[in-house]
Amino acid sequence: MGQRSSGVVPIERIEARAYEIPTDAPEADGTADWDSTTLIVVELTAGGQRGLGYTYADASAASLIHRTLAEELKGHDVMDIPARMASLLTRVRNKGRPGMVAMALSAVDAALWDTKARLLGLPLARLLGAARDWVPVYGSGGFTSYSIETLKAQLAGWAEQGIARVKMKVGRHPDKDGGRVWAAREAIGPDTQLFVDANGAYSVKQALAMAERFAEAGVVWFEEPVSSDDLEGLHLLRQRLPGGMEVAAGEYGWDAIYFRKMLGAQAVDVLQADATRCLGVTGFLQVDALCEGFQVPLSGHCAPGLHLHVACAARNLVHLEYFHDHVRIEQMLFDGARAPVKGALTPDLSRPGMGLEFKRQDAERYAL
Repeated sequence: MGQRSSGVVPIERIEARAYEIPTDAPEADGTADWDSTTLIVVELTAGGQRGLGYTYADASAASLIHRTLAEELKGHDVMDIPARMASLLTRVRNKGRPGMVAMALSAVDAALWDTKARLLGLPLARLLGAARDWVPVYGSGGFTSYSIETLKAQLAGWAEQGIARVKMKVGRHPDKDGGRVWAAREAIGPDTQLFVDANGAYSVKQALAMAERFAEAGVVWFEEPVSSDDLEGLHLLRQRLPGGMEVAAGEYGWDAIYFRKMLGAQAVDVLQADATRCLGVTGFLQVDALCEGFQVPLSGHCAPGLHLHVACAARNLVHLEYFHDHVRIEQMLFDGARAPVKGALTPDLSRPGMGLEFKRQDAERYAL
């Protein structure tokens, strides 16, 4: 493990590569379908340590990191992350900061934090300051492309592992959603919480009608019942959904301004944020501070391996999404990826940084 001297620790090298990993079966939600997932891995070297960050984005994000972000970082102190992110945000001003640019920045920010923690010989949760020792998770998958049998087996499997809440996709075929939700309830039993995610597939009126049916099956979480850009629609649904059913959204937030608008509109009961999109560890903690100010709980979206340590540091976090597709990739390609025990993930505090090591040789066959 490295240790910082009295001087700066200059960034020496930044590498980024894209990997396309096929899914284990066709996957679809309320508005999209896919058969592969693209992983962008950033490795940053400073002071003899190599840090790691990643995001799930288009392969062009790797090119952006090479051509623009790496040149801005080289030679500058890795320890002063606020200064590094400020300079990067200025550099990308005319490239369109939301979307792909934010994803690239998110991976780089995570690599900066991982490198700094490794240089100090600390797990990232200790460097940030932990609010908890472990993070509750919810099993997430239940794709609309799954047969009823596959849906029931996946969700029941998580419940049997002790995961207290599971989530399924809805919205692709509204006429079948009620039956699928009831099949899920039968599979997981009465004591496991059931979440649904429409990925913005419904209109407001559709969402209201479907919520009544979902409530009969004990659904307690309705994610993106309408587009996350429809803040008025989300707010209306919050007021009218059956008692006890929470509205959640925010996974497509790119920066603090986006989340402030969503919270100011009283659009959600639970705010979601994704550190692979919302400017990394830095951005995720900014969202946590906003949740503190608005007194709204925070839920981490996908990429559990990258989120685990920062989720431990987020004071308002209630749980983290244990997303089937990302879990599979992280367990395949990252040494140190954790598995839940009794429905929670616990970081390995014997490992510095995020506790992950990228398996380059194993990943090579997926390289783009």
